[in-house]
Amino acid sequence: DHVLRALLFWAMFLPLGANYSIDSALNSSPEKLPKRIASAATVALMIQMVLIYAGSAAYKTKSEIWWPDGDAVYYALNFDGYATPFGQFLLSFPEPILKLLTWAALWFEWLGPLMIFIPVGITFFRCVSVISFILLHISFGLSFTLGIFPYLSIVSWLALIPTAVWDNWQEKIKTNERQGLKIYYDADCGFCKKVVYLLRTFLILPGTPLTTCQTDESIYADMEEKNSWVVVDWQGNRHFKWEALVYVFSLSPVFKPLAFLMGLSAIMPLGTKFYETIANNRKFSGNFTKPLQFRPLYVRPSLGLNVVVFLLLIYTLTWNFKGFVQQTYNRRQEKKQDFITVADQLFKRKTVQRLDVFSRVTRLDQLWSIFAPAPPRDDGWHVISGKLKNGKEVDVLYEKGESVSWDKPTMKQFNNLYKNMQWRSYFLTLNRAIGRKLYPYYAEYVCREWNNKHEGSEKLESLDIFYMDERTVPPGETQTVEKKSVMQKSCSDEQKDI
Repeated sequence: DHVLRALLFWAMFLPLGANYSIDSALNSSPEKLPKRIASAATVALMIQMVLIYAGSAAYKTKSEIWWPDGDAVYYALNFDGYATPFGQFLLSFPEPILKLLTWAALWFEWLGPLMIFIPVGITFFRCVSVISFILLHISFGLSFTLGIFPYLSIVSWLALIPTAVWDNWQEKIKTNERQGLKIYYDADCGFCKKVVYLLRTFLILPGTPLTTCQTDESIYADMEEKNSWVVVDWQGNRHFKWEALVYVFSLSPVFKPLAFLMGLSAIMPLGTKFYETIANNRKFSGNFTKPLQFRPLYVRPSLGLNVVVFLLLIYTLTWNFKGFVQQTYNRRQEKKQDFITVADQLFKRKTVQRLDVFSRVTRLDQLWSIFAPAPPRDDGWHVISGKLKNGKEVDVLYEKGESVSWDKPTMKQFNNLYKNMQWRSYFLTLNRAIGRKLYPYYAEYVCREWNNKHEGSEKLESLDIFYMDERTVPPGETQTVEKKSVMQKSCSDEQKDI
């Protein structure tokens, strides 16, 4: 969520609509849009990418688990809340390899992002950094359950692919078939015009001529006869209706596989009928594209906007530095008068603290502390023993309705319990200081959910919540589990904390 918030904030100041968008597809300006852009927003985005990784690395250096011990990967993979089958496989590797992975990850987070600022060999170093971080996040996604974080991070790095790579790819996808494609549409149909312009952009067929049928007598005659747009291939063959759409899709470097499905014998008649229905109801169909208007699109960063973004960037850097200072100061066992202490005193002044409101409003409050300063070690699982009105004791949490088991749940049982990332975070927080206040509310929820689904003697009379504390031990030591009673709850709204 923190990454998504930060990226979307800077995205507000970037011309995201300049390529592969409805805005670019319906751009009525004859002015060619730039392939490159340099502004305060592009610099802010790049620095933000560095902060995400270098900021996390800075927090991690405050823990000996990362450096010099090198046990962070071991502890992270042992944490059941984020466990995956691949992560469990990595955990079986020898301890020296896990240490090497720990140190490699730490140093790569420090140095890897800086490659995007190397002024020489820009294309080479950008490609190396983009590919490296994409691979890093693929490994994160395979090793840990982290919600959208790996996918979002991969997408964010695509923004830094050098222009030369896109230009080279565009040259490679040029074929006789694509360059010879011509599309004709009815000049009297605004809906038709918008659709062909959108198709050209989103199917990635740049440079394809889009011409009105009325400019060519033969084409116009075919349009009238077939009641269809006209697509002319590189050999001069003409295509109509749904079959024409299938042909255009077959030339797309991205959506070509869809052409195979669209062209199946079972789909073609349905597709043709669909096309004819739209062609006979163009006025009605136009209602769907009515909000989409042709308008000029310009990409010209203004001085005023650059100044605003620059000030926001300075504020963001200050906030990140503030977080680092405060955490460093709070983790000290012995207080001493140095730069960190002076900076901490400065940030605690009321005048400075008033600026925190701005951070909360803009959501520029950032803390890059995933697995930092150290991976969580407070592992374990909950067991909820429920007593039904018929006197039977059942497992309320995992094997609902079955006898209570104190054994560690399987990964499948964990994943069934954690329906999504929000539920996962909720359960991981429950046993911590901030989450213990939630136990009464969670117990009420469990009672209500169970009793809404059961009748009579099958309803819950009371429940006991236990936490099986499995704090991860250092490598080589024997793992222990401690059973802790958390609370008792009467499902008739009478509760007792223990």
